[in-house]
Amino acid sequence: MNHQEQTQRAQRFAALNRQGGLLLANAWDIASARVFEQEGFAALGTSSGAIAYAHGLGDAELMGREAMLAQVAAISAAVHLPLTADIEAGYGAAPEAVALSVEAAIAAGAVGVNLEDRRHGSAGSGLYSPAEQGQRLVAARAAADRSGLPLWINARCDSFLLAEGADIEQHLALTLARGRAYLAAGADMVFVPGLLDLSMIRTLASGLGGPLSLMAMPGAPGAADLFAAGAQRVSLGVCPMLSVMGLLRDMGREALQKGSWQAMGERFYGFGEAEALFSGD
Repeated sequence: MNHQEQTQRAQRFAALNRQGGLLLANAWDIASARVFEQEGFAALGTSSGAIAYAHGLGDAELMGREAMLAQVAAISAAVHLPLTADIEAGYGAAPEAVALSVEAAIAAGAVGVNLEDRRHGSAGSGLYSPAEQGQRLVAARAAADRSGLPLWINARCDSFLLAEGADIEQHLALTLARGRAYLAAGADMVFVPGLLDLSMIRTLASGLGGPLSLMAMPGAPGAADLFAAGAQRVSLGVCPMLSVMGLLRDMGREALQKGSWQAMGERFYGFGEAEALFSGD
C-alpha cells in the first residue's frame, strides 16, 4: 500500500468516525480480519489483548511494540478496509516512546491508533495524570503530522475500568475532565471502555466536546441504543476472540465428554468458504 492509498483510507476512516454510527470489528489475525471484511464491516481495528492471547501472552504490553506491530502490518496488508491499530499505552511512558509507536503503526499501514492512559510494566500502575497523558497525545499527534497522514487518534480513558474516584459520579466527572483534556491535546475521539449506563453515556457525550467511542461486551446495551445515547463509534474489542475461545472450550468438552460435535457443526465455517476467503484479492 502506497502513501496515497493509505491517505485515502485514513480520510475514509476519519469520515466514518465523524458521521457516527460506526460499528468497528477488532481482528487478531488475517483470518478474523478477512471474515469481518467479508461480512461487510466498513472498517477494522486490531485488539492488542486478542493478538497477545493468540501468541501465548497476557495483555498489557507483554508482547512489545515490534511484535505487536508486525501483526498489525500483516492484517493491514491482507484487507482493503481502513485499519486502526491498538498500540496499548504506547510501549513506553515517555512521549518519545509514544511517538515511535505511532510512527511504527503508520509504517505498518494503520490509519488510526488507540492510545491508553493506563500505566503498564515499568511505568507503574494506575493511570497517567491528565497532564502526562496530554503530553503523550501531543507527541502522538506531532508524529502523525510529520508523516503527512491524517491519523485518527482515539484516546482511551480507563477511569471507569479502574473506578477512578470515590463513587460513580466522580468516575463520570473525572472521565469528562480527562476526555476534554485529551481532545485539547490532539486526540480526535475519546474511548471509554466499561461505560454501559445509557444515562451516563448521554451526559458524557453531551459534555465532552468531541466524538465518543464505546466498547460492546456481554451485557452492554445494543448498538442502536449506544449510538442514540451519543456514541459515535462502538467497537467489539477483545470480546470476539474471547467468544471464539469459549466456543473452542465447549467443542473440546463436548468431544471429550460425549464423543459428539454438535457445537462444532453449529458454527462450522466450511472448507469451501475458507478456501475462497484466502484465494486471492
